[in-house]
Amino acid sequence: MPSTLDSQLIAAAWRNDIATAKRLIDAGANVNALDDTVQSAFLIAASEGYLDLLDLTLAHGADVRSLDSYHGTALIRAAERGHAAVVGRLLQAGVAVNHVNNLGWTALHEAVILGKGTLEYVDTVRLLIAGGAERNKSAVNDGVTPVQAAKDRDQTAVSAALDAKADAGALLDAVTAGDADKVAASLAAGAKIETRDDHRRTALLLASQEDRVDVARLLVQLGADPDAQDDRKDSAWLVTGVTGSVAMLETLLPANPDLTLRNRFGGVSVIPASERGHVDYVRRVVKTRINVNHVNDLGWTALLEAIILGKGTKPWQEIVQILVDAGADPSLADKDGGTPLAHAESSGYDEIAKILRAAGAR
Repeated sequence: MPSTLDSQLIAAAWRNDIATAKRLIDAGANVNALDDTVQSAFLIAASEGYLDLLDLTLAHGADVRSLDSYHGTALIRAAERGHAAVVGRLLQAGVAVNHVNNLGWTALHEAVILGKGTLEYVDTVRLLIAGGAERNKSAVNDGVTPVQAAKDRDQTAVSAALDAKADAGALLDAVTAGDADKVAASLAAGAKIETRDDHRRTALLLASQEDRVDVARLLVQLGADPDAQDDRKDSAWLVTGVTGSVAMLETLLPANPDLTLRNRFGGVSVIPASERGHVDYVRRVVKTRINVNHVNDLGWTALLEAIILGKGTKPWQEIVQILVDAGADPSLADKDGGTPLAHAESSGYDEIAKILRAAGAR
């Protein structure tokens, strides 16, 4: 029987109460303690898709070999429910991908047989394939393979992932083409996730450059580095400021990119985004912890670039307003002492000048 602390931790896990769970763990609760239904905080986090709770349990000694009442792993529980991000984290933690539970199924069997064929399950299947799941492994009881189960259920996208073939050398080409199924197959064949091309671009950086969101999501969930820089000092995260892809920004944020990382001009991602008029991107990125007053090697902030290199039209007017509202300092001048207001006035950008004056600029 679990101790009182352990029982309280299991109850907190069901509620996804991270603060209470952390307090109880600090007080000595065991993340692997099982109740009379063979549930632990770790197993609950996996089955319910509670990623932050899962990370907490892993950081405090979660036993990745622990089994539930079906003799199944945490990975099987997560795969059954299509919790792709959890599946990725568990694969990184080393949970056995081809473990068979007492129903005779692996995680891949459960993702197909009990899955719905939706995007979450397609992502889950790709992750399991990349992690080495056996696609043609027969179920113990009826001999059905994941490949056959997907076809029987008309899970077209899942079948495509299961049928994809690629060797280890095909990774970067598959990334560029946006073929997430072949990316998974290439990883399964032994490709290294941080493989680089002749310009030192990683698979994730290429995915970001080409705005291949499905591919990037797969790579992120497998632990790809969002901060790896190429020979031009671009990274997957920094490139989003150039492309202006909000979808890619959202895909990369769970990888905790370094928002202070600098490009070859000494800038952070909000600066090129402001220069290029990526309104939606700027609106989203200022809600992160990015420094809107960062100064690049040219001596310019995002606000200065939006004015000096922008066109003064509606997109740049919106960006200036967004930056000011987010705390951009309208008094920060360039290396020659030129303020944002002075540049706006000299360029005849009356609307931008009006915004800056309202913000107290001189």
